[in-house]
Amino acid sequence: MSRVALALFLVVAASAAANAATVEVFATDAAGQPVADVAVYAVGAAVPAEARNVKVAIEQEDREFIPFVSVIQQGTTVSFPNKDPILHHVYSFSPTKSFEIKLYTGKSPSEVLFDKSGVVALGCNIHDWMTAYVVVVPTPYFARTDASGNARLKDLPAGNYEIRAWHPLQRVILAPQSLALEARTAAKADFALELVPRKPRYKPPLDRLRY
Repeated sequence: MSRVALALFLVVAASAAANAATVEVFATDAAGQPVADVAVYAVGAAVPAEARNVKVAIEQEDREFIPFVSVIQQGTTVSFPNKDPILHHVYSFSPTKSFEIKLYTGKSPSEVLFDKSGVVALGCNIHDWMTAYVVVVPTPYFARTDASGNARLKDLPAGNYEIRAWHPLQRVILAPQSLALEARTAAKADFALELVPRKPRYKPPLDRLRY
């Protein structure tokens, strides 16, 4: 890219960011307590569906997938580095993306392209308590709520959007919220989730595991 083209691109990008809208999302449970790990995203008519050359990592550490919920744009490539001193076997039988990476430790032997929107449940074929979820969305405007139940969707161009939310323990599918966003504005979207209790898991001490 020439210097002139690069300068023009930066000016256009800065102008778009300056005129962009923001949506503050807050997620709670039935008791009004904040809920973490809620995938939230904005879908609009002019939103690009595919990510290009985007790579993320879902790590395995202390015999858990980190993070528990990942939100990525359709077209993103994911690696699964294993930071544990034992072997893991990552797999998914989900219709959105079915794959397996057989026993390994250290660097992920392969990467997985998530080319279809939907929810992908992850597991380890050796350690049953290891579960996680990948929410693949058709938009670059996404986030995940933190421990305080908050998330922020940034840099949205003016327009009409549906704000959607998903959590692995929700009892029912949440209705999307429609927002008409204007340039340089901030909007809010609150979601109240009815959650099923998370089942207790037995995680044996590391020194009791053979692999």
